[in-house]
Amino acid sequence: MFSDRAFMKKLSGLALPIAAQSLMLSAVSVADTLMLGGVEQNAMAAVSLASKFQFVQNMILSSVVAAFAILGAQYWGKKDRGALNALFSIALRLCGITSVAFFVMCEFFPGAVMQLFTNDAELNRIASDYLRTAAWSYLLTGFSQCYLGLLKVSDHAADTARISSFAVVINIGLNAVLIFGLIGQPMGVQGAALATVIARVIELVWAVALSFRKNYIRPDYSRFFAGSGVLRRDFVRCLLPLLGAGLLWGIGFTAYSAFMGHIDQDAPAANSVASSVIELVCCLCNGLASGGGILVGNALGAGDLETGRLYGTRMVRLSWPVGILTSLVMFGITPLVMSIVQLNDTARAYLQTMMIVMSVYTVGRVVNTITINGVFAAGGDTMFDMYSLAVTMWGIALPLAILGTFVLHWPVWLVYACTCLDEVGKIPWVMMHFRKYRWVRDLTRSAGETAGPEPGRTQA
Repeated sequence: MFSDRAFMKKLSGLALPIAAQSLMLSAVSVADTLMLGGVEQNAMAAVSLASKFQFVQNMILSSVVAAFAILGAQYWGKKDRGALNALFSIALRLCGITSVAFFVMCEFFPGAVMQLFTNDAELNRIASDYLRTAAWSYLLTGFSQCYLGLLKVSDHAADTARISSFAVVINIGLNAVLIFGLIGQPMGVQGAALATVIARVIELVWAVALSFRKNYIRPDYSRFFAGSGVLRRDFVRCLLPLLGAGLLWGIGFTAYSAFMGHIDQDAPAANSVASSVIELVCCLCNGLASGGGILVGNALGAGDLETGRLYGTRMVRLSWPVGILTSLVMFGITPLVMSIVQLNDTARAYLQTMMIVMSVYTVGRVVNTITINGVFAAGGDTMFDMYSLAVTMWGIALPLAILGTFVLHWPVWLVYACTCLDEVGKIPWVMMHFRKYRWVRDLTRSAGETAGPEPGRTQA
């Protein structure tokens, strides 16, 4: 693997910028956690719970963008720009509908939304104030994610890193200014929400502006509603399992946070820090999954199935040392995290046990992310993820967590450990499925099949 310089150059050129983008996005969560923790523990816990609702939105948006990336990478490998343009239009329509729906819920019904996550009146009040402002960023997110996805699959991954990095720097800087009132009055959680809105505006404007440059893909809005029926069916066929898996994982993961809120008021604060840390540490695996998936997809779409299979095998082999290294990093930074965060004694005790549990969980998360979200998805093998989540998360981890929270009243660390069982438990199943090579498939169609009707005309 490492002697193949062409492969490593392509992989690093895709994976490292995407990992950097993931790192910068995670840095915002960490900054919010640390800064709001410096204001008040309840503020940090409330924003963490409020963000779980956006997490469900992100699962839907990520599924749509992932379906676009899977098909888009294969058509880019086939050098069919027309099909890529049509796929982008499909993705943008779906993401726009989703963003508007979540905006309406957060802007007009924030109290009802937060009732799903906590029965604490004070946390609900703080989180509702945050959601009313943050809702405007939720409105923009779907559009910006589509444009960033288009840049990734069309060999401009480095641009996505630059855009996200700049937006994150602005976000963190404005967090400090608005939360603590470095200029004007301190705004607390409202400041954190406003900083996010401004960052999303910058991100979207920059991504759209780039699309008008030479050698960049510029969406053809004159054909925005005219795409090929064959492509729409292929998109939906790829999307539905991704959406099912995303919702199963997103709702399940959100339920885990809700359990923390029902156990103890200090548990959400500890969980907020733990969630931020693991997202930060797992950035490399996210980049490898996305970058490796694009590489495999390019080869498969070009009709070179043997090279696609070779690249997929290399990615799975690489996932193991990366997973072990990430686990060691998680364990090693635990004392540093404990020394930085400002929590009361109960929340600190919860956090320490959560960090230890995550050190084991991380190996499974890294291996599964690269294999399922990268290799399997590249060949359109998206159904496996939904099946595995239905069994391991909803059939094992969630029932145990519910039993421990509401019936047996287990301690926080044991309930938290139950929520981490799914990633570790499905590794053998994932490896067996990988060796069946069902993911080695060319999903593209001929140019005649993907050509849609002319604007203003309908298909017979």
